[in-house]
Amino acid sequence: MSSDERQARPPGGDEMQGRLAAVRLVLVETSLSANIGAVARAMKTMGLRRLALVRPRQLPGADALARAAGADDLLAAAGVHETLADALTGCRLVVGSSARLRSVRWPQLEPRACAERLLAEAAHGDVALLLGRESSGLTNDELGCCHYLVHIPTNPDFSSLNVAAAAQVLAYELRRAALAAGPPAQQPAGDGGTEAALATADEMEGFYGHLERTLVAIGYADPDQSARLKRRLRRLFNRARPDRTELNILRGILAAAEGRKDPARFRR
Repeated sequence: MSSDERQARPPGGDEMQGRLAAVRLVLVETSLSANIGAVARAMKTMGLRRLALVRPRQLPGADALARAAGADDLLAAAGVHETLADALTGCRLVVGSSARLRSVRWPQLEPRACAERLLAEAAHGDVALLLGRESSGLTNDELGCCHYLVHIPTNPDFSSLNVAAAAQVLAYELRRAALAAGPPAQQPAGDGGTEAALATADEMEGFYGHLERTLVAIGYADPDQSARLKRRLRRLFNRARPDRTELNILRGILAAAEGRKDPARFRR
């Protein structure tokens, strides 16, 4: 076998499964148990195994088992969460599916580019793909948890996709990206020359809560009139993707702005 042929081979099964195992598919307030089962089947056919449910209207039952068609193990292992923040705990990258543009625009990817981005990040930690309600998708606040949006380019005259159909398209692209992926890229080194650990979704949520409280406390934001401001700030920091050290610096600045740090400590 030539060196070119060796380089063209897809990654080994263990490496591919390792990357896919880091991908968490999160369903938000799914209405029908059957749709959860159909999503589980779509996932399993493409080698995805981690399913999380946020406040499902119906827990997986007989309809889900029937539609899962052999993916019962994914349903049994699926986590059920009261909050989206809990479902995203530990995730370094979050991509949300959206069928329409929003008043505050997030960076947007097509399915293939989305899969490639998720798989590249999955070599270094957990990532998540969010799918929203069958009727209305994800809210603006839920999209605010995302670094990117993914949009499936459907027929504009008939653009509605069932949640399981959308899951199948995205799961296929993830498997395709896993088959084509080369060795994991090295993470950027921090100032100290070591790999920087990016802040996770739950750590960012803690920061956003701290930021909101501080902006209200210092008189910058009206708590009843600042929804758009909060979305824009989320977009800014999600784009920046601070590491944990940078996030600690930001939270220290917020604590100082709140008056919880004494300027005199530098003169002691």
